[in-house]
Amino acid sequence: MSTTGPQRPAQVSAARRRTVIDALRRGAVPDSGLDLLATGLDRFEAALDAELDAVASGGSVFKAVRGEYGSGKTFFTRWLGERAKRRNFAVAEIQISENETPLHKLETVYRRLTERLTTSSFPPSALRPVVDAWFYALEEDALAAGATAEELPGEVEKLLVARLAEVSRHAPSFATALRGYRAALAADDEATAAAVLAWLGGQPHVAASARRSAGVRGDLDHFGALGFLQGLLTVLRDSGHTGLFVVLDEVETLQRVRSDARDKALNALRQLIDEVHSGRFPGLYLVITGTPAFYDGQQGVQRLAPLAQRLATDFTTDPRFDNPRAVQIRLPGFNQESLVGLGLTIRDLYAKAAEIPERVRNVVDDAYVADLAVAVGGSLGGKVGVAPRLFLKKLVGEVLDRVDQFGDFDPRQHYRLTVVGSELTDIERNLATAVSADSASADDIDLEL
Repeated sequence: MSTTGPQRPAQVSAARRRTVIDALRRGAVPDSGLDLLATGLDRFEAALDAELDAVASGGSVFKAVRGEYGSGKTFFTRWLGERAKRRNFAVAEIQISENETPLHKLETVYRRLTERLTTSSFPPSALRPVVDAWFYALEEDALAAGATAEELPGEVEKLLVARLAEVSRHAPSFATALRGYRAALAADDEATAAAVLAWLGGQPHVAASARRSAGVRGDLDHFGALGFLQGLLTVLRDSGHTGLFVVLDEVETLQRVRSDARDKALNALRQLIDEVHSGRFPGLYLVITGTPAFYDGQQGVQRLAPLAQRLATDFTTDPRFDNPRAVQIRLPGFNQESLVGLGLTIRDLYAKAAEIPERVRNVVDDAYVADLAVAVGGSLGGKVGVAPRLFLKKLVGEVLDRVDQFGDFDPRQHYRLTVVGSELTDIERNLATAVSADSASADDIDLEL
């Protein structure tokens, strides 16, 4: 999340503050308000903003983000997604996994995209509001061109055909499904309209009667998914959105799947990159995240030479001179100083809404925040890079909340850091187990502050 010292939070609304604090209390990355925590990312801002502006102007961008576990990849992509949303992009974050969302099945990736599609006005899934806004825009354009009420349906059909002409070359059923959806709405058949829209979103097992009504057949396949993505981008643009920001998170999970599935997934990724660079998807900003082992190891990108060539980036120089315009960028992760700085930022953000702000700042002073950071890092084998999530969870949920609610609570006297295996991620648990190998329990670590 942060790689520099503390940045004191500016004046923010109670709702934004509460969203951030509540997520940290749960040990999660906040869904919004990330600019309040984003210290140390200014080095990327100019290049990434320029890329977002290029996509908003009809270009397309592919970006690969690399970082160790705990370096803030999810935070970074959500922070960038917020910047995209402020430019009126639609946003979708997709977790790649062997069982839920295998990358080699692009029809499943497309389905997850539509399920997680969000805009500045609508939470997931925003597919229906986007499609409805598109038809409204077509009607407005037809009326502006002089169409009468009687002529409106025919003129809207003409505009639909014209706007989706390029899409129909690759996926004619996309336009057909949109017509079926509109016809079902006109007939007040909500059940059929919802089913057709589900099919348009890539959902399988849609009722055969709804598909027949819309004039489409079967389920979406791997190649059809690319055409449907192209169609979705057209609909987004014509309904007033400047682009689509998509994150494929945790792509490094490909290293753990069967070799045949891994090879298919790597080739699908190569295909996606080529399609983005070819200009087929104007308005798309596509991001993947992965660990260095995924990009550099023989079980990841290096397994497919054409993909390795497309992602090749020089990281042999000092990280200070990394090129943020490159196809692949790295997040340097945390050190002790930056972890403490982030803790101070959260402490000050929390204090602004506390019953007695000065008490929070005095009791949880800078020295205590530093001590807690050292202790949490120590519980994870001194691996500060994977400590931020747990550190912030402990700071908010077990220290700041108690100081705020109990006037006589002093964490130096009344709190002892306890880390149990059930609250850790797999990576954190492995590190904690290694540290406590000589302890009576590998899942229970007590540290005195």
